[in-house]
Amino acid sequence: MEKISTMGKVIAIANQKGGVGKTTTAINLAASLAVMEKKTLLIDADPQANATSGLNFDPDSDSTRTLYEVLIGQRTFEEVTLDTEISDLKLVPSHINLVGAEIEMLSIEERETVLKNALEKVVDKYEYIIIDCSPSLGLITINSLTAADSVIIPVQCEFFALEGLGKLLNTIKLVQNKLNPALTIEGFLLTMFDGRLRLANQVVEEVRQHFGAMVFNTLIQRNVRLSEAPSHGKPAILYDAVSPGSNNYLNLAKEIIKKNS
Repeated sequence: MEKISTMGKVIAIANQKGGVGKTTTAINLAASLAVMEKKTLLIDADPQANATSGLNFDPDSDSTRTLYEVLIGQRTFEEVTLDTEISDLKLVPSHINLVGAEIEMLSIEERETVLKNALEKVVDKYEYIIIDCSPSLGLITINSLTAADSVIIPVQCEFFALEGLGKLLNTIKLVQNKLNPALTIEGFLLTMFDGRLRLANQVVEEVRQHFGAMVFNTLIQRNVRLSEAPSHGKPAILYDAVSPGSNNYLNLAKEIIKKNS
C-alpha cells in the first residue's frame, strides 16, 4: 500500500467570470484524481451548488449538513462530508444558504480564516482537496483562497478570455500579501477549446504568450458528453469514460499529480 503524504494539497478553482468551466473542472478533476486512487475531497463553496447537483445530490433539500453549517461554526467537516459513487471521492455539499453565510461571518473575528481553520482538522485525511469557488470575489472566495495551497484559473477560449483576469490576479495578490503568503498559482487551464476555430487557437497562443509555463499543457475541449454529464448527476468519467472530456480531465489530473510528486 502506498504511503499517503501527511498533508493534502488544497487547490481552489477560481474565476469570478461565470461560464468558464469552473464547476466542470472542479467535478471532473476531483473525479479523475479519485479514479487514479488519490483520496480526494471536493468542497462546493458556491451557493449555486452546481458541483453538489453534478454529483447527484439535491442542493434544495433541507439538509443541515453543508458547507454553510461549517462556516457558521455549527458543524465540523467530518459531520458534513458525503460519500459519492467513486470510493476515493468525498463531497462537502453547498446550499443556497451559503449566500447568507457571508453576512453572518462579518461579525466573526478573523473571518477570512474560518474555512482554513475548519479544514486543518481533516487535511491529513486526503491527498487532494479541491474547492469550487463561487463566481464572485466575496468573503467565501477569500476564505477559499486563504485555505488553499494553490489556485487553478480556468480560462475560456473565447474573445474576451483575458478580460477580468486582472481583477482575480489582484485578489490573489491581496490574499498573498495579507492572509496566505504561501498561495501559488497551480496553473491557467484553457477550457471549451474548439480546434476548428481560428479564434480559439489565437486565444491559446495569447494566453501561453502571456503566462508562459504557468499554463497547463492539457486543453479542455468543447465536448457534448462533458456538458451532458452534470444533468445525469455524474462526472464525465462515469457518464462516458471514453469521451474527449473524460480524457482531457484525466490528463489534467496526471499533470497535477506529476507536478506535485
